[in-house]
Amino acid sequence: MRVLLDTHAFLWWIMDSPLLPPASRKIIEDGTNELYLSAASGWEIAIKAARGRLQLPAAPERFMAEQLVQNSIQVLPVQMSHALHVYSLPPYHQDPFDRLLIAQAQMEGIPILTLDAEIARYDVRIVGR
Repeated sequence: MRVLLDTHAFLWWIMDSPLLPPASRKIIEDGTNELYLSAASGWEIAIKAARGRLQLPAAPERFMAEQLVQNSIQVLPVQMSHALHVYSLPPYHQDPFDRLLIAQAQMEGIPILTLDAEIARYDVRIVGR
């Protein structure tokens, strides 16, 4: 199964946070699943780190590159079609990063591993709860 990790799920996984539910861990640990992280999540992480809202052990460029390789996670690039698809989404969620992930999941037919209840209001498949 292909799975798009929400930013918080990715961070909780790499930080071994108890906030990540067992069902999410099982999906991430399953070597048959293809894990994806949106380039938008990289942008979100960089912004939070720059503002001091997220502490990383290294610069975001190095840290993210290492974590993606170590965890066999592929980057899902943001295409213009993804960005423009945000226009057609209902206004349930105001977070621009999450709205872009929702657009990507819809257009690519990929479920999102998230615990964000607002994302579940959209026409996307949610896994890992």
